[in-house]
Amino acid sequence: GYFYSRWRKCIWSSHDLSDIVFIDNYIFNKDVYIQFNSTVGKYVGYTEHGVYNAELRNNNTGILQSERSQVDICKQNADVYQQTITDKS
Repeated sequence: GYFYSRWRKCIWSSHDLSDIVFIDNYIFNKDVYIQFNSTVGKYVGYTEHGVYNAELRNNNTGILQSERSQVDICKQNADVYQQTITDKS
């Protein structure tokens, strides 16, 4: 059989969220074949199929703008998490 998954992550380590990164991985048979990383600002392909799909997505300004805007959503959610953790300690 075949296995497909997609992992979307917000990663940060600073209290002021200045280093927040959004990562969107597309995985086939446990190998990442395409990834959007907000620090890079575009899709990167890691296989022949991934490179092809990355080019298609990078040429679509709507998709790119949607992915880039996820950083703001990450910041909003992370701010809530950060405040909750800080209030408990």
